[in-house]
Amino acid sequence: MGLPYFCADNFSNIKHGFFTRKGGVSIIDDYASLNCGLATNDDIAKVKENRKLIIEALTTHKNINKLHSMQQMHGTDVAIISKDDTPNFPKVDALITANSDIILAVLTADCAPVLLVDDKNKVIAAVHAGWRSAFGGIIQNTIDKMQAIGAKIDCIKMAIGPCIGQKNYEIDKNFYDIFINQSQENHIFFKDIPNKKGQNWLFNLQGYVKKQAHSIGIENISSLKNDTYNSENMFFSHRRHMNKYGHGNCGRQLSVIML
Repeated sequence: MGLPYFCADNFSNIKHGFFTRKGGVSIIDDYASLNCGLATNDDIAKVKENRKLIIEALTTHKNINKLHSMQQMHGTDVAIISKDDTPNFPKVDALITANSDIILAVLTADCAPVLLVDDKNKVIAAVHAGWRSAFGGIIQNTIDKMQAIGAKIDCIKMAIGPCIGQKNYEIDKNFYDIFINQSQENHIFFKDIPNKKGQNWLFNLQGYVKKQAHSIGIENISSLKNDTYNSENMFFSHRRHMNKYGHGNCGRQLSVIML
């Protein structure tokens, strides 16, 4: 059987997938089994095999160098990948290409994986949207650079993949104040915790990312509702691992897209 993965209902003509932690070859508990994070304590050979399995699930390509991912920095930088050569893992949080021979990938373990496509003008992007990147404008930067190589704003579609759900994303007042100082309208992304009112809140990351895209002019957006924190058998979760084991050394799932 092939690897299990999720697809966006508005990406019907584009090869893509939000992969889970299932179906891979990693055997260390923290990374079992489809860990695709190279910057982990897993066996690198097994990580590369996992990445190869994902390529084979998506396409007939066998060359792992066709899969381009990033050294994700929780920042707002974006790289355009134009040539199909050996990946150099740029220190960015979004990748863009118009090359149909390239597979773009984003690693997550609670942050939101965001895939974008203009299938009319043949431009795609993969974005790592944690709260810092989303707050800093990674969605805007990505859309701007997509348009710079031929995408049109009214043709771009977005899919937001599995990420930590609001009921499990507890944050403190400093975090809350950062967003409220940005805009009073951001209060809609926070939910009070009855016994911690005024001290801690629950944050809706997926909703915030979606709002960022809407404010730019992206209308065609789908959101998968899977909560990475709640689904231990299906997804890696950095926060769950921290709460359960006292450290965040866990695997990363991969989300991929190609023209």
